[in-house]
Amino acid sequence: MNKDTITFALLFSFLIFSCAKNTNPNQSNNDIYTKVDSLMSLMTIKEKIGQTIMYSGDWDVTGPIISSDNMKLIRGGNLGAMLNVYSAKKTKELQKIAVEETRLGIPLLFGYDVIHGFRTIFPINLGHASSWDMEDIKKSARIAAEESSSEGLHWTFAPMLDIGRDPRWGRISEAAGEDVYLMNKIADAYVKGFQGKDLSRHNTILACAKHFVGYGAAQAGRDYHTVNMGEDELRNVYLPPFKAAVDAGAESFMTAFNELNGIPATGNKFIFRDILRDEWGFNGFVVTDYTAINELVPHGFAVDEKHAAELAIKAGIDLDMMSGAYKSYLEELVNDGKIDIDLINDACRRILTAKYKLGLFDDPYRYSDEERENKTIYKPEYLEAARESAAMSSVLLKNDNNALPLSKKETIALIGPLAKDKENIIGNWAAAGDRNGKAISIYQGIKSYLNDANILYAKGCDIETNDKSGFKKAISLAKIADKIVLVMGENYHMSGEAASRTNINIPGVQTELIKALRKEVPNKQIILILMNGRPLDLSEEDSITDAILEIWFPGTSGGYGVADVLFGEYNPSAKLPITFPRSIGQVPIYYNVKNTGRPIPLDNPKEDYKSNYIDSPNTPLYPFGHGLSYTNFDYSDITLSSNKIGIYDTLSVSVNIKNTGNYDGHEIAQLYIHDKVGSITRPVKELKGFKKIFLKKGEIKTVKFKITSEDLKFFNGIEFTAEAGEFEIAISGTSDFSFMNSFELCR
Repeated sequence: MNKDTITFALLFSFLIFSCAKNTNPNQSNNDIYTKVDSLMSLMTIKEKIGQTIMYSGDWDVTGPIISSDNMKLIRGGNLGAMLNVYSAKKTKELQKIAVEETRLGIPLLFGYDVIHGFRTIFPINLGHASSWDMEDIKKSARIAAEESSSEGLHWTFAPMLDIGRDPRWGRISEAAGEDVYLMNKIADAYVKGFQGKDLSRHNTILACAKHFVGYGAAQAGRDYHTVNMGEDELRNVYLPPFKAAVDAGAESFMTAFNELNGIPATGNKFIFRDILRDEWGFNGFVVTDYTAINELVPHGFAVDEKHAAELAIKAGIDLDMMSGAYKSYLEELVNDGKIDIDLINDACRRILTAKYKLGLFDDPYRYSDEERENKTIYKPEYLEAARESAAMSSVLLKNDNNALPLSKKETIALIGPLAKDKENIIGNWAAAGDRNGKAISIYQGIKSYLNDANILYAKGCDIETNDKSGFKKAISLAKIADKIVLVMGENYHMSGEAASRTNINIPGVQTELIKALRKEVPNKQIILILMNGRPLDLSEEDSITDAILEIWFPGTSGGYGVADVLFGEYNPSAKLPITFPRSIGQVPIYYNVKNTGRPIPLDNPKEDYKSNYIDSPNTPLYPFGHGLSYTNFDYSDITLSSNKIGIYDTLSVSVNIKNTGNYDGHEIAQLYIHDKVGSITRPVKELKGFKKIFLKKGEIKTVKFKITSEDLKFFNGIEFTAEAGEFEIAISGTSDFSFMNSFELCR
C-alpha cells in the first residue's frame, strides 16, 4: 500500500468517524478528544501550526473584505481563525472555502469583540455593572450571542474581568469596576450568558476571559503600561474574577498587554501554565491580544520575533492573533530543537476541541444562516430589553429638593452636546451597532414623554472645543423654561482602549456652560445627565447642580431607558460599582483600602501626622455602592444568629428594610465584613454579598445572608485560609457606613 493510499484511507476513516457525531450531539469530552486525536494524526506540522494562527478581515463600505494573503492561507488549510468578519453571507462564503477547498476540511473559527451587545447594544460594561442585576447582565449576553451567532460568529472576546481602580485608565469602561466579589458574580453571568447550557447549539458563542492578568493595575492609569504587585495582591484582588470564569466554564482566555513583575503576560509561564492550567485545571485555549507576541520585543523580553514566538508557545499561548510570529517561526523552532512538537500539538488540540464542542464538524455552516440572521437582529424584545437595562443601569448620584423625577406638565430647556447625539450613546466597543439609524437619543426619549412645545433645545457647546458661541441661546431658553436638563460628558473615543486621560473633568467648556446657566438662572433647578465611560471629577458640577444622573453610555435604546428614569416610570435603583473621586489627586481611590499605622481619627479628621491630605478629605465624592432612589429605605434590626462560629459553621445575618418614601422601588442591600487582624493586613471593608429587592411604599422586608469560613478566606502569602479572630459585619445600601456588629471565627 503506497503513501497516498494510506493517507486516503486514514482521511476516509476520519470523515466517517467525525460525521457519526450527528447522531449524538451531546457526546462526552472523551469522545471529542478521540475525534480530535484522529484528525491530528492526519495533519502535517504546517496544518497544525495553521490552527494556531488568527488573522483579521477588514471592512469597506459594502461589507467585509479578505486580503489575498489570508485567502491563500485559508485555501492551504493554514489558518485556524479569523476576527472582524461577520454577516451570515460572508462567514458562510469563507467557511465554504475552508471546508470544501482544503485537504482536511477543518472549519474556521470566527471571533469578534462582542463586548456589550452585537447589533442591539446594551449599556457599556461599567454601566451595566451598576445594575448589580446578574440576571439582566446574563440576559444581555444571551441576546448578544443570539444576534452574533446568527451572522456566523462563534466566539466573543469578552468578558473583560480586569479590576479597575484608576479612572484615568480608558479601559475601565469595559469591565465591572473595583470590587472583587461583584466582578466574580458578573464574570459568571457573562460566561453563562454567552455560552448557554450547551455549546453544541447554534445560538451559543465561546466566552473569552480577558485580560490575564493585572491589566487594570497599569502604572499611572496609562494603557499597556507596567504592572508590579505582590503575590498577595495578585491572588486576593486580580486573579479571583478569572477563577470565577474558569468555574463558570469559560472556554478561552486572552493574554494581557502589560508586563507583570518584569515578565510580559504573553510570555508569562507562571500565570498561564502554573496557575491557569496546573492549579485551576483550565482545559480551554489561550489567545493573545492583538499582536501581543510581537510586542515581547519592544518590552525588552525577546530578542526578536522568532524568540518571541518561542517564549509565547512555551508560556502556554495557543493562538496567535495577528502577530504572524507563529506562522513564520514555529516550524523553524521545532527544526532547530528550540521547542518540542508537543507544544504545537497541545495548542492545536485545544483549538480543534473548541470547534468540535461548537458542532462545527457536524455542520460548519450552522451559524451562518441568512434567514435566522434576518429574523434575529434587532428583535423588538431585544430593543425593549436594552431599554430596561439602560434604566436599571442609570445611577442617581444627587437629587436635591426632588429635582427629579420630571413632570410631564413642565417645560424643560434641554441643553448640551449629547442631548440629540446618537453616535456616542452606544459607547465604545459597540460591535456592529448602528450609531445613527437604530440608536435612540436622549432627546428622542424625552420627546416620547413631552409635547414638542415643552422641549426647548439648544446644543450650547461642543464636547471638546472651546467654542462658547452657543451659550447665549442656551441661557435664553433656560430663562423661560421650568427646569434645565443638561446632557453632557465624554465622546465615546475618550474611553476604551488607548484612551487614558490625565484630566478626568468633563471636557471642553461644558462645565463653564453650567456655571453660566447657574449665574443667569440662580433659582431654577439644573439636572445634569452624564454620558461617559469612567468616573469623572464632578466636584464643581456637584456644587452647582440640583441633580446628577449618571447614565454612562446607555446603548441602542438608551434614550428611552433614561427618559423612563427621568419621568419616574422607572425608579432608579443602580449603585456605583466604582468610586468617584473628589479630585484626580486622590487617584487611585477605592472603598476597600487598607488602614495605615496612623489612621485618621473619626472625631478629628484634620489631626496632624495622620494619613490624610492637607487640602482635601480622604473620602470620595461618591463612594462605591452609592446610588439614590426617588424613595427612601430604612435599615434596622440587624440580627446575627451567633456571635461565634466554627470553621464548619454557618452564620446567618438579617436586616429589616422599610420603604419609607412615596414611590415603589428596588433597593440593593450590600453585606460587608472586616477582618480586624490577620497574618497579613486586611481591607477596612469587603463586599461579601448583595441582594436586590423590590419594596412597595410603606413595605418592610427582612433580607437574610449566610456567611461561612469560605467567605472569610484570603491568600496570606502561603495559602488561602480563613484565620480565627474577630470580624465586623454590616448590611447597608452603600459602602459609606460604620460597623456596629461583630462575630468571632473560632478554630
